[in-house]
Amino acid sequence: MVVTRPADRASDDRPRRNKALVLEAMTSLFQRHDASAVRRLYAPDYIQHNSDIPQGRDALEALVASLSRDVHYEPGLIVAEGDLVAIHGRIRGWADEAQVVVDIFRVEDGRLAEHWDVLQNEVPVTAHGGVSMFEPDEGTRRARSDPA
Repeated sequence: MVVTRPADRASDDRPRRNKALVLEAMTSLFQRHDASAVRRLYAPDYIQHNSDIPQGRDALEALVASLSRDVHYEPGLIVAEGDLVAIHGRIRGWADEAQVVVDIFRVEDGRLAEHWDVLQNEVPVTAHGGVSMFEPDEGTRRARSDPA
């Protein structure tokens, strides 16, 4: 076999790197309660699209520092394309009931630059053949079949 021209598109490992960055951020802040991780992982001009959380990196750092030790995040499925990453997870202790959340991040220069989220109270599976809203191993199951 002879290669006559290079590939149309060079390999792009941004999705893999960006997923690792988001996972590190979510577990640092909402499992280990490490407020110092904000300076390392978030852009100085970080934009927050959750109206209940004040703007900026300083506000996020203060929020993490004030969290109860009862707050705990469980990551699930992570999807990435280009500079965007979506992570599906469950957070306990943030509200009165466990919540299932989808967080979307935009990554810029290796840091989290922008964030959107959607939260919903977790509803138990019904007896009518329902499927759970969140399974802790959902990301692991998907990762086995999708290298990106």
